[in-house]
Amino acid sequence: MDAEARGLTAAELRGLGHVGGFFVLPAEPPGPGPYAPLADAYAAPRGPSPATGQQGTAPTTAPHAPAGPALAPPLAQRVARVADRLGTSEYRVAASLTQLGLAARLWSVTLGAAALYGAVPDVSPATLHWDPTRSTPDDLWWSGTATRPGTAPELRRVVQDGHLAPLADALRAAGPVSARLLWGNAGSALGGALRELTRWAHRHGRPDVAERAAALTTELLDGPDLAGTVRPPALRRRTCCLYYRTPGGGLCGDCVFDAPPRSAP
Repeated sequence: MDAEARGLTAAELRGLGHVGGFFVLPAEPPGPGPYAPLADAYAAPRGPSPATGQQGTAPTTAPHAPAGPALAPPLAQRVARVADRLGTSEYRVAASLTQLGLAARLWSVTLGAAALYGAVPDVSPATLHWDPTRSTPDDLWWSGTATRPGTAPELRRVVQDGHLAPLADALRAAGPVSARLLWGNAGSALGGALRELTRWAHRHGRPDVAERAAALTTELLDGPDLAGTVRPPALRRRTCCLYYRTPGGGLCGDCVFDAPPRSAP
C-alpha cells in the first residue's frame, strides 16, 4: 500500500472526518471568510513595524496589541485571537497554543489519511487554506489533489518540513518562544492524533488502522526534531505548552508536570 502514491477520492476525504473534527479536510471553503494559503501565514511581514521601525521585532507581552506587525497578518490575527480568548498577555503562551492547535490539525489529516488509505494528501502551504478567525473543523480547506505515499518520510516532508518548521521560524522571529517547546508541541500533537485514530479503530474493528498509525508515529518520533519530545509508551511529553499560565488554565493530559508550577519562571 505504501509503495507508491495513489489518489484520494472525495468519499475518502469525507471519511477522514468520521474520525473526529481535527481530521476533517474539506475540498472547498466550509463557509465565507478570509481564507488564505498557509504560505501567507509563514511569510515574513512586509515593511517595518510602525512601533519600532524595525522589521521582525516583537515585544514579550500583549500579543493582541503590538505583535501583529512582526508576524504575517493571518498568523498575527490568530495569535491575537488566542491571547484574547485565553486572557493571556504573554506572547510565548499565545504563540505556543496557536502552534499546538495548527500542528494537531496538520498531523490529524495526514496521519489519518496515511493510516486509513495509504496515501498522504499533499497539503502544501500553497494549497492548504486557513481562516484564523474560525475554529476546528471549519478553519482549513484544501485546494490540491496531489498525494504522496503513506510513509513516515513523506509525512515528515509534508507536515514537519512543509509546515511546522516555517511556522516555528515565523513565531520565533516575532518574539521569545522556545524552539524546544514548539517541537514538544509537535510531538504532543502527533501523539494526540495517534490516540484519536486508535480509539476510532478499536470502535470500528479496524486494528490494521491502529497498527499502521502506531508504526508511522513511532518512526516519526525517532526522526529529526521530534526525537525525545515525548516518552513512550504513553507518549507523555517532556516539555509544557504553557497552558497552565493562562487564567484558570491547568495541565494537559500528557503534560510533563504532575502539578502546575507554583511560580512563573
